[in-house]
Amino acid sequence: MRIYNLFPLLAGRFDAWRPHLERAAKMGFDWVFINPILQTGKSGSLYSIADYFEINPAFINPDSAMSGAEQAQAVIELAHSLGLKVIMDLVINHTAIDSVLAHSHPEWFVHERGAIANPFCIEDGKRVVWTDLAQLDHQRAFDNASFFAYLLSTIEFMSALGCDGFRCDAAYQVPVKLWQRLIFETHKKRPDLVFIAETLGCTADQTRETATGGFHYVFNSAKWWDYKTIWLLEQYNLTREIVPSIGFPESHDTERLFAETHLNEAAVKQRLLFTFLFASGAMMPIGYEFGFTKRLHVVETRPNDWEDAKCDLTEFITLVNGLKRDYQIFSEECPMQRIEIDNREVMMLWKGSTRSREEALILINIDVHNRQSVWFDTLRRFVQSGQALTCVSPENPMDHISEPFHYELRPGEAIVLVTKR
Repeated sequence: MRIYNLFPLLAGRFDAWRPHLERAAKMGFDWVFINPILQTGKSGSLYSIADYFEINPAFINPDSAMSGAEQAQAVIELAHSLGLKVIMDLVINHTAIDSVLAHSHPEWFVHERGAIANPFCIEDGKRVVWTDLAQLDHQRAFDNASFFAYLLSTIEFMSALGCDGFRCDAAYQVPVKLWQRLIFETHKKRPDLVFIAETLGCTADQTRETATGGFHYVFNSAKWWDYKTIWLLEQYNLTREIVPSIGFPESHDTERLFAETHLNEAAVKQRLLFTFLFASGAMMPIGYEFGFTKRLHVVETRPNDWEDAKCDLTEFITLVNGLKRDYQIFSEECPMQRIEIDNREVMMLWKGSTRSREEALILINIDVHNRQSVWFDTLRRFVQSGQALTCVSPENPMDHISEPFHYELRPGEAIVLVTKR
C-alpha cells in the first residue's frame, strides 16, 4: 500500500479535492487515506463524532443538488477513476460527548460518578482527559445485539459510500474479540475491505495482540528510528510474520518534518525514502511534497492554511513509489538486518525477499549536514546470494558498481542497491 493522506480540513469541500487526488495518482500512490468526514460534536474535532450517519457540512457544497453522502460518493468515485483506492477513518473507540448515541443510548457508555465517562491518557505522568469525548463500553457489545448491530452499521454506512478499507483509530482500545466479530461480519458482504489498525504507542506485544483481531496492516514506528539502535528492527521482527506494517515520515499526529529539521530538504528526503522502503506499506500526508511546515490540526486547520511550496519533492516521491511498485522486496515484510560498517554515520541495511530471489542493500548517510564516505573491497559480499548489484537510487543512480567501492554520500543521501534479476 502506497498511501497518500488527504487531510480533509486542509483540502476543503469535496468539489475541491480533484487536484489533490490527481497529484497523488501522478506521484505513484495507489491508496488515499481520508481522516473522518462525519458530523462532529461541539468541539469540532474530526475525531469527536456526533453522528455516524451524517456528513460533516464543512466538506459539502451547499449549492449542489446532491446530498452530503452523494457528494462523498462522487469524490470517492473520482479517486477510483484515477486508480486510487480509498481508506476512511473508523472511529468507534469513542464518540463525541454530545453525540446522537450518547443521548439515545447512554447505557452503551462507560460511566463514572453517575455520568458518561471521558476517555483519557497518561502523558508525562499526568492524566489528560478529553472532555469532548465519551467512552464507549465495548464489553456491552458482546451481550447486546443492538449495540453490536449499531457498530456494524457504522462500517456499512461508510462502505456504502464506496470506500475500500478503514484505518481503525486507536484499535488497541477496542477488544480484539469485538474486532474479530466486526471484521468477520463485514467480510461476509465485502470480503475485499481492508482493515488497518492504528497501534502507535503500543509495545510490540500489544501490537501482536491487536493484529490478531483480523487486521491486514498495522503502523510501524520507523519515523522515530535513529538508525543506530536496534529497537525498531526488534519490534519489526516480532510482528512481521503476523501482520505487515505501514511506515510514514510524518502524520497528522506529528509535527511537520520540514519544520522539525529547520527546512532541511535532505533530511526530509532521507526520512521519506527510509520509511517507504523499510516495510511493505507506506503513507505520506498532504503537503509533505511541498515542504509544508504548519502542523495539521484536527480542529483548527482550514483550506487557507495551504502554504506556498518551499520545495518540490513530487519527482523524488514518484521515483521512491516506483521502487516500491517495481521491486518485490520493497513491497513485502521480509528479513532484514543492520550491518555494522566502519563509518558510524552511515547506516547499511540488508533486506532479503521471501517471495523472490531479490536482495537489497540500503546505505543512508545519517548525517543530514555533512558528507560521509564509505569504502568496501566489494559490496556483493553483503548479499547472501553473492549476486552482482545494481543501483536503483532515486537520485544519482550509478551505471556501474565498482570494486573496490568508494563513494562520498551527500548530506542525508541514500544509495539503494538490488540484486540483478
